[in-house]
Amino acid sequence: MSYIQSYGAAEVVTGSCHLITLKSGHNILVDCGMFQGEVEDKNYEPLGFNPKKVDVLLITHAHLDHVGRIPLLVKKGFRGRIVTLKSTMDLAEVVLLDSANLMQEEYKTKYRKAQRRGEEGRVKKPLYGISDVNDIFNLPIEYIKYNQRVEILKDVFVTFKNAGHILDSAFIEIELKKERKRLVFSGDLGNKNDIVMPNPQKGDFADILYIESTYGDRNHKSIKESEEEFKETIIDTLLSGGSVVIPSFAIERTQEILCILKRMYKKRELPRCKIFIDSPMAIKATRLYIKYHKELSRECNQFLKEDGSVFDFPYVEYTLRVEDSKKINDEDGCIIIAGSGMCTGGRILHHFKHRIWNPKNSILFVGYQARGTLGREIVEGAKWIEVYNEEIKIRAKIYTINGFSAHADQKELIDWMKRFNKLGHIYLIHGERDKQEIFKKAIKERLFKRAHIVKPKEKIYI
Repeated sequence: MSYIQSYGAAEVVTGSCHLITLKSGHNILVDCGMFQGEVEDKNYEPLGFNPKKVDVLLITHAHLDHVGRIPLLVKKGFRGRIVTLKSTMDLAEVVLLDSANLMQEEYKTKYRKAQRRGEEGRVKKPLYGISDVNDIFNLPIEYIKYNQRVEILKDVFVTFKNAGHILDSAFIEIELKKERKRLVFSGDLGNKNDIVMPNPQKGDFADILYIESTYGDRNHKSIKESEEEFKETIIDTLLSGGSVVIPSFAIERTQEILCILKRMYKKRELPRCKIFIDSPMAIKATRLYIKYHKELSRECNQFLKEDGSVFDFPYVEYTLRVEDSKKINDEDGCIIIAGSGMCTGGRILHHFKHRIWNPKNSILFVGYQARGTLGREIVEGAKWIEVYNEEIKIRAKIYTINGFSAHADQKELIDWMKRFNKLGHIYLIHGERDKQEIFKKAIKERLFKRAHIVKPKEKIYI
């Protein structure tokens, strides 16, 4: 009998990895992401299955928690076929190379410190390196388009549909002809009011639905309300002589923020200032968004038509080099958009060191902060942070605006499920357990259906 097991994103938000074992003996893997936050040590545990026996890897989108362990999968022996969208692999290459570099840098730093204590043998080596990332692209990769039905194994068909989450994100329909069953994996579903991406497509029918539940416990503020709050924070801080520091995810959130700032600029609402995009990965991702602009919203394409550019306007500066990033220290009254989005590393820490102690400045969170991350600590009211072995008092104003989330909220998730012509069993993944319990209850009350919270490695029979 065929079954599904989740080796990630089961009772946690990150590490998406779902293995479909067919009675034919074939195996299909949906995503292979990295664990982040307080569960990141799970990355060093065994995958839990034999990568050599995986025939096909399907990739929903290029966020690290969905693609971050693919190089490890290949390193451990995966030689099957990858099926996804072309822009997803382009983005994945940027994300994975950045991940490999960060792990290597972190390893070198920890190793040097450990050497001084005579404990270098206790330092964990990086999960993978640049060569492991490059090895992915030596495998057979089949690029498909939205709504294209493709046979990936005998009598097994897949269709990718637009999930509206990030550039070319998808939810995947998997038809098992012999079993006469259709499985649907939501990937991450986008916020219906996203500025950069179109709305998620409608699903047709599913005998089994694996649905994300990141924000299954709540509804976002309206995008209009969130944008007004964003504008107010930016304007008030700049007019007071302060700077705004925005920890931002390189993919989707940075581009969304740029769109809002461009709107403000065009409407003459934005005080004159310098806006620094201080993230090499965000800069590379933005270029890919421009390359695949036809997949973006009407507004983004209207910007391109009017200005010859989707995101650029005179105030924006891109700082690829470390030297240029350091020069931002000399600037006051500016906006700094830097990674990482959850403040676990990257250039944002450098800007915290120079800005977070100053009450004139504002730190503006516009994305999800996982448990165990520095971002979560700050959002939950930390008074001090440690950056580069230095204790720094938080005096800057802290703002959190969740309405910009690239994830659907509870109402949108339920509304999306309501639009299915036929919906069978519902399985909750990609969410924190307490939030999933709330979502489960909401599904029962509003859809009159039972939902099951998937446990790690639990066998769900098809």
